[in-house]
Amino acid sequence: MTLRNKYIFLCVYLVCGTSLVQSVVAKQEECAELNNSTWQEYRQYRANLQVQYLLLTRRNPDCAQKFEWESLTKETSLFNLFSPTKVIIHGYSALGSRPSWVKDLSQALLRAQDVNVVVVDWVYGASFAYNLVVENYKEVAVQISVLINEMQKYGCKLETFHFIGMSLGAHVAGFVGTLFEGKIGRITGLDPAGPMFKGADTYDRLDPSDAQFVDAIHTDSDYFGISIPVGHVDFFLNGGKDQTGCARSRFPTMYGYVICDHMRALHVYQSSLNGSCPLVGVPCQSYEEFLKGRCLDCDAFKGKCPQIGLSINSGIAVSPLPKEQKVFLLTTSLSPFCAHHILLELNVSPLDKSAEVEVILRTENTGSQQRLRLQTDSTVYRTVVAHPIALCQINTIIIKNTGARFYRQSEIHVRSVCVSEFPSARREEPLCVNNIHIRRGTPWSHDFVQVCDIF
Repeated sequence: MTLRNKYIFLCVYLVCGTSLVQSVVAKQEECAELNNSTWQEYRQYRANLQVQYLLLTRRNPDCAQKFEWESLTKETSLFNLFSPTKVIIHGYSALGSRPSWVKDLSQALLRAQDVNVVVVDWVYGASFAYNLVVENYKEVAVQISVLINEMQKYGCKLETFHFIGMSLGAHVAGFVGTLFEGKIGRITGLDPAGPMFKGADTYDRLDPSDAQFVDAIHTDSDYFGISIPVGHVDFFLNGGKDQTGCARSRFPTMYGYVICDHMRALHVYQSSLNGSCPLVGVPCQSYEEFLKGRCLDCDAFKGKCPQIGLSINSGIAVSPLPKEQKVFLLTTSLSPFCAHHILLELNVSPLDKSAEVEVILRTENTGSQQRLRLQTDSTVYRTVVAHPIALCQINTIIIKNTGARFYRQSEIHVRSVCVSEFPSARREEPLCVNNIHIRRGTPWSHDFVQVCDIF
């Protein structure tokens, strides 16, 4: 080997050698796993919780490494002191089994950003009796804070930490934030737990003061999730309660059906990380007002709507940040869950009898439908429809008079029917059709010819 080649080899070794050695060592080590807890183990370990931490990075996305602050001094540690850190905290585990979703969420985060992912494993303290688990959550937060304190000594800054807590894990994250006086960079609550927390003091649950920015996704606020806002921005999906696609007939087990709404927050958040489509919330006082089309823009945020995902402050640019701002959005039943908000406006002539119409918006491969009950004391109807495709791709609108034969209006005169998409940065004009007569049993339809702008 010539002197020049030896010099090149030495340079490559100095730059890459350490990483290669660490990678080899990491592969030789057995991959760390989250715990499972049997009833016997629960009785044995509940007193000391047995909290452990797992580390995943882009260098070991499939093989977790056990993590503790002492490992920061070891050459075999894959933790990067110069990268942000995502901390995942699972919630209650009724059966004591390890949360299977943690690895998928970790890998989705690593695909989106080059970060350290630290998973908090507190399965022993999170299992079986919910009321006893709630007694444990603050102790888990204290143990996490000890780890964070030690990491600060090695140069990790509080503002670079982003805690992502599922269910009860969101309140664990909130209490960590309380212990650090709100200096943690960000906390994201995925359907924060509701039982025993809805009436709790802000000191005992997640709230906006726990981090520099707190966002929360609500999907089961009538059962396992909390119904009140707990962040700077709170996304209420489909009103925060019943989620599309969570019908009993879709699940082979009752357990899968029961937790479907609750787990939807996780699945939507995970889907948002791939950036395939925006999940944008619209500020409004209530879900009912939102569905009536009375909240169509994001002027409260200076026109920039908050978005689920990793955008800084959910994309909000206003200062100071809002607190406990409810935003609403509709979703589809399957990943990536994105739906376009279509405002449907129907103006009809006065009716002698009540009536019912079905409005169908159709594209080449899909469609959406909405039923409207028309009364004798009203002529203008507005409602928001979730449509999987953008307004500019809607080919056909169909209206059917679906009323009963003897008790409903036989013919309906529609002065105008208009559809428009919101929120829209370009303020597109609505699509309207005027002067329509719809008889019972004879659907009316109209084809649109339009092309979406491509930017």
